[in-house]
Amino acid sequence: MSFNATASGHLSSFRDAYADTDITALNWLEQMWVAWYIWIDNPVIATGLMSFLMHELVYFGRCVPWIIIDAIPYFRQWKLQPTKVPTAAEQWECTKQVLFSHFTIELPTIWLFHPLAESIGMSTYQVPLPPLKTVAPQVFFFFFFEDLFHWAGDSSRVTYRILYKYIHKIHHKYSAPFGLAAEYAHPAEVLILGTGTLLGPLSYCFLTQNFHIFTMYVWIVLRLFQAVDAHSGYDFPWSLQHIIPFWSGAEHHDFHHMSFTNNFSTSFRWWDRIFGTDTNYLKYRARLQAAHAANKKATKEERLEMERKLMAQVEAEGIEAEAEVERSASKAKVA
Repeated sequence: MSFNATASGHLSSFRDAYADTDITALNWLEQMWVAWYIWIDNPVIATGLMSFLMHELVYFGRCVPWIIIDAIPYFRQWKLQPTKVPTAAEQWECTKQVLFSHFTIELPTIWLFHPLAESIGMSTYQVPLPPLKTVAPQVFFFFFFEDLFHWAGDSSRVTYRILYKYIHKIHHKYSAPFGLAAEYAHPAEVLILGTGTLLGPLSYCFLTQNFHIFTMYVWIVLRLFQAVDAHSGYDFPWSLQHIIPFWSGAEHHDFHHMSFTNNFSTSFRWWDRIFGTDTNYLKYRARLQAAHAANKKATKEERLEMERKLMAQVEAEGIEAEAEVERSASKAKVA
């Protein structure tokens, strides 16, 4: 869809918004940006529709490769819990819950976000789009903010145990997570954790009055990739955590689902390390490394069996810790 073809085919009143803009000086993406807003002819609908469609296409688009990988046995050598591969029924059940949350919670939230953000200074239809030197530090701040927000929220659901039993427990249905399970959660949790994703940009916009929704889209795309990949259940030699040591990745978050009590952050490892909420994880990694060192001559099958036993032990400890939290929550409700 070229700008000229769209503009000539649709005499839009919103074209006046670009009356002083030299379209020929814009790059291809910026011309498509202008064309979209002129074609829809309503900035509220254009922004809301683009925001929701972008979220759905990126989320499910990123899940598709992991669905394919789960179906190919060759990749099990890199699966963190190789004996737990999601079935088609589990993935479909997960998809239905995710779609329910998307349309009942995320759609209204996404649609209302940009009018709120515009009221405190966010740009939407305006061009040119912000350059990389502007986008990059903003997105890093959003990652930093959301990671701290999520760490505090996730750890509090263990401290305030009633929150776990009646809300967060749904997300922990799968002790071996898979990509689609990234947003498999109670609607209340979707709203709460969505706050961490949106509050950083809103705060930045309010304080600086220098924020474009294009930066928000870059942030959301990267955040969705991070969330889906962290729940993928795979740790490849080229995974990001092997390049950036403080990046959490699937290897870090998978343990959270397996053991229940550790690794509460999403993107970075530092909050768990600073506040000591990765002690069980570090012990598990140390035991795993020691077992590998002591069994260098073991066959592949023997190593897998050894890892399976260690995982089973950690998972049993996690199940007991979860049961204790639920018992405490029940007592608190009765009291």
